[in-house]
Amino acid sequence: MSDFESLGLKGGIWQGVIARAEPPGRLSLVHLGERIAEVLATPEGAGQWRIASAIPSGRLSDGVQTFLLLEDRGEGAAPLQPGARQLGKLTLAAGALLDDDLLAELDLMRSELDLVKRELRRLAAG
Repeated sequence: MSDFESLGLKGGIWQGVIARAEPPGRLSLVHLGERIAEVLATPEGAGQWRIASAIPSGRLSDGVQTFLLLEDRGEGAAPLQPGARQLGKLTLAAGALLDDDLLAELDLMRSELDLVKRELRRLAAG
């Protein structure tokens, strides 16, 4: 279970709080397997750390995009260290492709519901 609580996205900044006694290791924002930004952690009282990361506008596009908050013991701009721990994720959905995705999901759900109805009727009749 993660000790990270997301406070949401506002003005392009993803914020959250980590609740633990010791300061977090290096925090990174990862998109499509690539480390795209370092995440700021500032003390916010006993055992709490405020987390803030700007979501780069160049990473936003039609469809569903997922950004991960990872913690490791690396330093600076070095690549992620093995054993990096996922603390949270932010999923954004936008654009025309989203409409197509939702319509496909609805069609699939309707088909599955029709199948369930047929089977229930068959069982009730037998």
